[in-house]
Amino acid sequence: EAQLVESGGGLVQAGGSLRLSCAASGFSFDDYAIGWFRQAPGKEREGVSCIDSRPGNTYYADSVKGRFTISSDNAKNTVTLQMNSLKPEDTAVYYCNAESIVEGTTKWYWGQGTQVTVSS
Repeated sequence: EAQLVESGGGLVQAGGSLRLSCAASGFSFDDYAIGWFRQAPGKEREGVSCIDSRPGNTYYADSVKGRFTISSDNAKNTVTLQMNSLKPEDTAVYYCNAESIVEGTTKWYWGQGTQVTVSS
């Protein structure tokens, strides 16, 4: 059974840092792009950052460029999102997502979410 388990959320003051981790199991990690989405109260879910096994293939939303860094440990099937210089507007539930990058397949999985709260 495919599973994504997030950890690392919490409460931090503006300007602080948090590190989110997403541990994947039950599917072939190399065949998926792993990304982070977030959803603030009253807002739509938005993509934050994404990485896959193809060299240099990373994505960052404009709002987090230069502050967030995504990395992947394929040996541990884990993706980490290092979040620095956090702002109150980064407050949201952060969800890990896995989407197949294999041509002709459409599969995706979601984690349960982890709360990030940035106080001003």
